[in-house]
Amino acid sequence: MDEARAYTRTIWATVCGIFAMGAAEAALALHLDNRLLLKDALEWSYDVAIYAAAAISFGRGDRVERLSALAIAAVLAAAGFQGSYEVVRAIFIPPVIEPLTVGISSALIICEGIAVAAALWRFRASRNPLIEASWLSARNDAISATLFAVVIAVARLAPARWPQMAVDAFTAGLAFQAAWAIARDAWPRKDAPKA
Repeated sequence: MDEARAYTRTIWATVCGIFAMGAAEAALALHLDNRLLLKDALEWSYDVAIYAAAAISFGRGDRVERLSALAIAAVLAAAGFQGSYEVVRAIFIPPVIEPLTVGISSALIICEGIAVAAALWRFRASRNPLIEASWLSARNDAISATLFAVVIAVARLAPARWPQMAVDAFTAGLAFQAAWAIARDAWPRKDAPKA
């Protein structure tokens, strides 16, 4: 199977899987009447937007793929700004500690992060800006999932708030780094051949 067909199948499966996990978490949050769990569920929309944009625009020509990659960079930058906001907010308004929410959220984030990174691992060396964008997003999710699950689960249950803020800041930094790398590679250059 060639790279294009393999990527198309993988990215659509990724979109469906993430949407299903987010919807399941949202349904559970509504059932438990848990606002924090619902907030976490709604944050899956970043990943759905990223991978859906990649799936919809892949194979539609260089210009469309580059524009989609730039849109993905914008989504990652928005996620970075939200993460930065969460860090600042946590300084002034410490988050409420809910062990059930932390446990459910950590388990789902680990599953999603590792599954998506594993699915897209084979495409990590691609120079296609759209494939690169989806791989960098998956890489970020896998790294932040590991950090979130290991450090945040402990940090949110501990009296100190700085470990959570440090991980949130690191995750925001990863989002900004990926947004920059994608935008740099997807931005049309004067010396690039016309599509």
